[in-house]
Amino acid sequence: MANPYEKCPVFENENYLLRLIEPTDTEDLLLVYSDEKAVPFFNSDNCDGDDFHYTTLERMQSAVEFWQQAYAEKWFVRWAIIDKKSNHAIGTIELFNRQADDYFNDCGLLRLDLRSDYEQIEIIHEILSLIIPATYELFDCRMIATKVPPFATERISAVEKLGFVLSEETLIGGNTGKEYNHYYVLQI
Repeated sequence: MANPYEKCPVFENENYLLRLIEPTDTEDLLLVYSDEKAVPFFNSDNCDGDDFHYTTLERMQSAVEFWQQAYAEKWFVRWAIIDKKSNHAIGTIELFNRQADDYFNDCGLLRLDLRSDYEQIEIIHEILSLIIPATYELFDCRMIATKVPPFATERISAVEKLGFVLSEETLIGGNTGKEYNHYYVLQI
């Protein structure tokens, strides 16, 4: 499989399309990142205080531009999740190979941000099933981890259905040394 930073792969089934984020996604994504019911589900660990709650088109545009720059710099890939029935972006998936001095070294760290009306077991399972099988090879990692807060019962059920297990290990923030919990891990 090709390097995702040279040619970003596209994943799809009959319901959803995952493709590299584009500026044209900004308006749709504002509905995701301004959704106060969705914000608590977003993983902002180690993101310099950004909680991903964006309420203006300008702020959302700035985030999309940063995500595109991060891709160009090979920091992470952020896919837009397109609902093929409505042809609108309903969230994003971020992935990168995390190199660190903790348990989560050489780990494909996955962040899933969804509009709250899509926070359902079967939808989450279907979306993640599109990308999980390719993640190990794409990001040359030994495991995949995703943060799921304890209140996110639909998401917990979806990731457990995919084989993820709650880790007792703590993720240590890069520059801060802050400890983060509630990571579910899928081993090869």
